[in-house]
Amino acid sequence: MEEKQFAGILNGAVPGEPVKKDENSRRGNWGNQIEFVLTSVGYAVGLGNVWRFPYLCYRNGGGAFMLPYFIMLVFCGIPLFFLELSFGQFASLGCLGVWKISPMFKGVGYGMMVVSTYIGIYYNVVICIAFYYFFLSMTNLLPWTYCNNPWNTPDCSGVVSSGHQFNASLANATSSLVAGVSEVVNRTKRTSPSEEYWKHYVLNISDDIGNFGEVRLPILGCLAVSWSVVFLCLIRGVKSSGKVVYFTATFPYVVLTILFIRGITLDGAINGIKYYLTPQWQKVLDAKVWGDAASQIFYSLGCAWGGLITMASYNKFHNNCFRDSIIISITNCATSVYAGFVIFSILGFMAHHLNVPVSEVADHGPGLAFVAYPEALTLLPISPLWSLLFFFMLILLGLGTQFCLLETLVTAIVDEIGTDWIIKNKTVVTLSVAIAGFLLGVPLTTQAGIYWLLLMDNYAASFSLVIISCIMCICIMYIYGKEGKRENMVHFLSVVVQFLQILLFKLISDIQPTFILIFTVIQYKPITYNDYVYPGWSLAIGFAMALSSVVCIPIYALYKISKSPGATFRERLKAACRAHPKWGPALQEHRTGRYAPMASEDTVERHTLFSFIPLAGSVWDGRLCSGSWRLVVVL
Repeated sequence: MEEKQFAGILNGAVPGEPVKKDENSRRGNWGNQIEFVLTSVGYAVGLGNVWRFPYLCYRNGGGAFMLPYFIMLVFCGIPLFFLELSFGQFASLGCLGVWKISPMFKGVGYGMMVVSTYIGIYYNVVICIAFYYFFLSMTNLLPWTYCNNPWNTPDCSGVVSSGHQFNASLANATSSLVAGVSEVVNRTKRTSPSEEYWKHYVLNISDDIGNFGEVRLPILGCLAVSWSVVFLCLIRGVKSSGKVVYFTATFPYVVLTILFIRGITLDGAINGIKYYLTPQWQKVLDAKVWGDAASQIFYSLGCAWGGLITMASYNKFHNNCFRDSIIISITNCATSVYAGFVIFSILGFMAHHLNVPVSEVADHGPGLAFVAYPEALTLLPISPLWSLLFFFMLILLGLGTQFCLLETLVTAIVDEIGTDWIIKNKTVVTLSVAIAGFLLGVPLTTQAGIYWLLLMDNYAASFSLVIISCIMCICIMYIYGKEGKRENMVHFLSVVVQFLQILLFKLISDIQPTFILIFTVIQYKPITYNDYVYPGWSLAIGFAMALSSVVCIPIYALYKISKSPGATFRERLKAACRAHPKWGPALQEHRTGRYAPMASEDTVERHTLFSFIPLAGSVWDGRLCSGSWRLVVVL
């Protein structure tokens, strides 16, 4: 009796109340729907919302960028997000198991795992650097405030004098205070204390990507801390991470609000916000702006990483994931816009005191997080407090994404093996993956680590994600649905809503991913780091990383065709594309109609994708369901 009560407490039940039971007792479900929404928000809202979107916005026309951004959200982001959530929720399987829908395309799932592995390795290194800065902020004086440290060079000039007053003469002489790791505006030979602290103390950066030098032990220690935190939060899978996200997914908004209120009260903050939002409507006609908007939506929402499918697979079967898709997608985009106010209010204040345009202190990526913004914080009273808040926010934003990346890999492994032992000992798998991730991240803590981190960031999850997404859409909407008979839609919703729904899904499969892929290829430029040009062999490694996730698709397809029954290649191809007999809802109670145990393989094969798109109050196979699955057809 006591054991049952204890199990109930672990499962989220309040003592004295009936124990909550999972719908899928073998695999488990979220404790409640709020946990899923918060986890998905934490997954989608990451570091890019803070350090990439504000930069893209001011570079692409300020407020005018919002128009293509939100158009791409409606026509690209939400449909793709909805598609992946529906896919995972319907089958209650991770990014590998769901390809029972068409086994030949299981390589898409392996590609997602490869992408999640790459991102998980370098993403946690960024989090560990945020941990490092967080610990170093626990002091009376931020160590990157002045230029009188052993790591500083004669070119260093700060903005705060020894008497904590602003040094106007130095500010005027230094027209580019903030030089980041990706784009540097440097009209003089001088550098800021925060930049030298970043390059010469934190990284102790080497002169070449091939010169690894020594492991930076403080960063290595923080990497161990970061992976330990991720593992402990996922020690019981979604049961433990679902509780952690109540804090990790919500507290960043508290910090953003605190920083925003502090920022707008500073001199020059309005100028920064104006620079961020002032519309340049002529840029709306620029194709590059639309391409940036589509790419930002696609990468920000985490499509084709496998995380959305994985998180949705722990939902209950009748959950309304259409509603969830809209809530999460809009929250993600609204957070990006809000973060822009926080960033540019502080940068406007900094530019005001330096007497330079806002454009000369604006940056993105690690250059914003670890150089520009920390330098601006030294100008504030009680600067260590603001620094602690800022880096704590970065840590939480990063952890929310990292939870899902690790869970994606663990779930895929557990679902693929599928034995009772592996399900019971899922914690062992989680620990093994975490240890492997830590070891693979060690090279990124060396003196050449920043070169490799940026290489992985630019290549490992770039055009390969778009290719994976395109093939996923083609498989689900055309290969799987090709044999289906054209059936009438169930007229439960209005004709207009039905038409718009079909239009959106046709757009995502035919136009949007292709457009993003073409734009990514056209816009490609070899990666650089400040004045350092990456050697050709390192770029070759970058392309190899990008292709390593894509080649999984044809390799597995050829393997599956060779193992499929049939006398001719055409017969084997057809057999490899045919849905597995076990494809469908995980629980027998939901396997009704076309998915009933007596249904034939051909019947299952003809069931088109949109027959498992969930919409509230709809019907499925003629019956009204509480939350439910509506039979629709791909026109």
